[in-house]
Amino acid sequence: MKRPLLTLGLLLATTAGLAGPGAHGPDGEHLDQAGPAHASGLLRLPDGSVNVPKIAQRRMGIRTRLAPETEAAATLELPGRVVQDPNASGRVQASHGGRIEPGPNGLPVPGQAVRKGDVLAWLHHHAEPFAQANQEAQRAELRAGRQLAEQRLKRLEGLEGTVPRKEIDAARLEAQSLAARERSIAASLDQREPLRAPVSGVVARSELMAGQVIDARDVLVDIVDPARLMIEAQAVDLTLGQRIAGAALAGVEGVKLQLAGVPRTLRDGTLPLSFRARADMAAPLAVGQTVSVIVALKDRAKGIVLPADAVVRSPVNEAVVWIKTGAERYLPQPVQVTPLDAKTVLVTRGLAADNRVVVQGAALIAQIR
Repeated sequence: MKRPLLTLGLLLATTAGLAGPGAHGPDGEHLDQAGPAHASGLLRLPDGSVNVPKIAQRRMGIRTRLAPETEAAATLELPGRVVQDPNASGRVQASHGGRIEPGPNGLPVPGQAVRKGDVLAWLHHHAEPFAQANQEAQRAELRAGRQLAEQRLKRLEGLEGTVPRKEIDAARLEAQSLAARERSIAASLDQREPLRAPVSGVVARSELMAGQVIDARDVLVDIVDPARLMIEAQAVDLTLGQRIAGAALAGVEGVKLQLAGVPRTLRDGTLPLSFRARADMAAPLAVGQTVSVIVALKDRAKGIVLPADAVVRSPVNEAVVWIKTGAERYLPQPVQVTPLDAKTVLVTRGLAADNRVVVQGAALIAQIR
């Protein structure tokens, strides 16, 4: 009895394997259609293309569009860094050596907002022991001379009418002069200098500590205006300054760049181009930060303008875009791109005007394996 059952099972299996188009199983299933290779239907095919079902496309938010060829300004990408704007930044230095004492609101910390004229700290001056001893001796000598001058003035004032008026006036002036000199020496012994903010802005760096002993010309505090910074880019082409039509930062939004001028001096064999940056308070810029400056030239170049998010990297680190070749199929296409600004790029090679390019969700498609 077992042998006929086994033979029947093999016959059914063979029939399912050799079923023709439209064949159905005992439960109504299609025997001529293979089941999905992946439970969700997301699959990378052997030719590198990706199968994405409609429901997955909506879930991933994939958007495509036809990319016609157009003209745009030719661009170059230059290395640069963020520097201070000398017209919107300041530096606090000591004119003499001394000891640091906290200001009325304590010592400043990086990131703290300050206003021009605020007392950031007090600098208590100190002198060499020999110089201080000389000042103390001079102060004692002036005190004794002032006391003698005041006593002489009192005696002359008591003899008013019998002594000439000019002698009384001379004695009074002498006593006043000695008193002023004594006050000056006393102030120099216990003098402290206020360290004030030279501009309004944000503390970028602070080297102050309570009780710290500093020397003259030490840099203590740097203050910058985060909305007014400068970008210094390095160019090799000495004629580039005359061909610049505009500039932007790669990957940084909310920043407007304006060429400050073209210098006539090289630095380390390159031409330092300075751009004034007008940035939003939320823009991620900090002094000393390295950035990429996208310089738009007056020359024009043909290509296809796409959002920067449409370009992703392949497993071999090659720039590619995804082209929709069917209702559920997407094909990677290597391209050559140049950035136009922080949000858009210009594809110069690799695309045709009738290609439907993925402009949203390209990074998600690239992750499908």
